[in-house]
Amino acid sequence: MSLDHRLSAEHEELRRTVEEFAHDVVAPKIGDLYERHEFPYEIVREMGRMGLFGLPFPEEYGGMGGDYLALGIALEELARVDSSVAITLEAAVSLGAMPIFRFGTEEQKREWLPRMCSGEVLGAFGLTEPDCGSDAGGTRTTAVRDGDEWVINGTKCFITNSGTDITGLVTVTAVTGRKDDGSPLISTIIVPAGTPGFTVAAPYSKVGWNASDTRELSFADCRVPVANLLGEEGRGYAQFLRILDEGRVAIAALATGLAQGCVDESVAYAKERHAFGRPIGANQAIQFKLADMEMRAHTARLAWRDAASRLVNGEPFKKEAALAKLHSSTVAVDNAREATQIHGGYGFMNEYPVARMWRDSKILEIGEGTSEVQRMLIARELGLTS
Repeated sequence: MSLDHRLSAEHEELRRTVEEFAHDVVAPKIGDLYERHEFPYEIVREMGRMGLFGLPFPEEYGGMGGDYLALGIALEELARVDSSVAITLEAAVSLGAMPIFRFGTEEQKREWLPRMCSGEVLGAFGLTEPDCGSDAGGTRTTAVRDGDEWVINGTKCFITNSGTDITGLVTVTAVTGRKDDGSPLISTIIVPAGTPGFTVAAPYSKVGWNASDTRELSFADCRVPVANLLGEEGRGYAQFLRILDEGRVAIAALATGLAQGCVDESVAYAKERHAFGRPIGANQAIQFKLADMEMRAHTARLAWRDAASRLVNGEPFKKEAALAKLHSSTVAVDNAREATQIHGGYGFMNEYPVARMWRDSKILEIGEGTSEVQRMLIARELGLTS
């Protein structure tokens, strides 16, 4: 395949459009929302009108007929300004709507995707549990069939977009049986918001992503129709592995955006901030920091676009997704630290975007597969582990 990852005219137009939106609409509003820990409903509505939630989905389901590269481009440009808005889009598309598109019945797609593509409804992905994060195969939530219903019991934690006023559903992984060797059969089931027995906790108090919605979910004899099974019974584990592979490409794009945003803010600050009679950007120590930051953001961009291109072309991309996610999340943390250092005391003040970026960066090394898990996946793809 070609390694030329320059954007097509269509993708470049999308990039410019989202860049303008991020600077003109998101940037002026997000600081106050972030500090008040408020979900950006108005911004999300505008993103819905722009079609961002439908970027990678076919037009027949209300989508824009684009691809995963288009989604990554939008995420990168949003994250250059703010990660709370970017993660809201990422989770709504790659974790909320994508499972239904990939594994849902035609009826499920027709019921949910048009509203999700328009941003009218957000979806969430209920995978992580208090006692099993990286060990997703250790799922303890259960779903027992009772006639024509599933009865769900269990708890999920750290679930993005799960408790907003426009959350429409959560797809939940649950043990629905046992294999002959006693290992669990994990299935994925759609639970609409407001279903009796489905309780959404108050928002977490978080270090970062403070304008996004993250909550704990609990299910106590929660009943949904058998028809709410997503995909084949017992195939939930394989399904969410595929979803996470794709999601890592999206998170890599988001992390790249944060890393580039740190460069943007630091270059501007280095030109304006004077010390000892000249701009601090005239000092080689600052210049070298910025050169390294730009290098890291650039290589992260190449990595996620390579993984996205492979995904779009139907080629194997698991290793490339893990590489991109590992590298870009590390880059985001490194750039956020250096940007804060360049800003000095002002970098520790919340009025400056780099303070927000510093708070938002660390979770990128944890969410949708920790850095340690990415290394395990890469090693496995190299044939080094079973």
